[in-house]
Amino acid sequence: MNLIKQVENADTKLRSHVIETPFIQAPWLGSRTCLKLENQQHTGSFKARGALNRVLELDDDTARRGLVAASTGNHALAVAWAAEQASIDDVLIYAPASITETKRSKLASKGIGIEIHGEDCSEAEAHARRIADETGRCFISPYNDLLVVAGQGTVGMELARQTTQLDVAFIAVGGGGLISGSAAVLKARWPDIQIIGCLPIQSPAMLRCLEAGKIIDVECGPTLSDGTAGGVEPEAITFDLCQQLVDDWILVEEDEIEDAVSQVHHHHDMRVEGAAGVAVAALQKSIDRWQNQHAAVVICGGNAASDRKPPTL
Repeated sequence: MNLIKQVENADTKLRSHVIETPFIQAPWLGSRTCLKLENQQHTGSFKARGALNRVLELDDDTARRGLVAASTGNHALAVAWAAEQASIDDVLIYAPASITETKRSKLASKGIGIEIHGEDCSEAEAHARRIADETGRCFISPYNDLLVVAGQGTVGMELARQTTQLDVAFIAVGGGGLISGSAAVLKARWPDIQIIGCLPIQSPAMLRCLEAGKIIDVECGPTLSDGTAGGVEPEAITFDLCQQLVDDWILVEEDEIEDAVSQVHHHHDMRVEGAAGVAVAALQKSIDRWQNQHAAVVICGGNAASDRKPPTL
């Protein structure tokens, strides 16, 4: 079954469970620019879509054995929420040392225990997969699973319903699930649309892998965009999908991310996380290319660290 059909199936399945998030005008970014507010999704990010789509496909025996996931926070919150929707009690979460205190506190407030393993997501994911194999739990990948990608791609399905024209879409990229699933349906709807992958220059893992022509280890530094930080899992299905579906890539600096987060707060009185700021910053950095274009910027999450206050404008 092709990806577009998978996303359509996910859209049908998830529509009664997830929020069809608003698509609002952002004239400060251009007269035809709008923001897709996934920060208003259950658990505060788009991750709820992919996790629930995967969990709803589990048979009873697999569900009884429990779930295991690795995450810096958003995917963990999403897996825990999806498990609750499916009445699954056994959820084990691994997180890298880079997890923010805000996301750790959110998990703790929901009674979700986490174990720290490794310095980045790729190390935590590899460990979580080993634990899943040893214990019989189902590993819920944040991106390396067609059902997860399809669930995340329902963001694109909603955009296709919410507007009559899109020329370009800006989407932050970590493992590549959101951009892959969304791009597949957006390109089916508007064949000439430009899909722009947006990354922090401190953690450009997917882009460096694509430049190398294979998945490689990429040295990543600390970034405000913790939701996209870390490497790409070996044999990730999103590598080929990004290669096929993403038209261009824009890297942004940390000060550009911080400024974008601040600007969103200023113009919309809305706190967003660094990964969302990456997509906004990428549009701002290339804005001369998109004059008079219908642009969508996916605000992928709103779980901003509480100790990172937007600077005064």
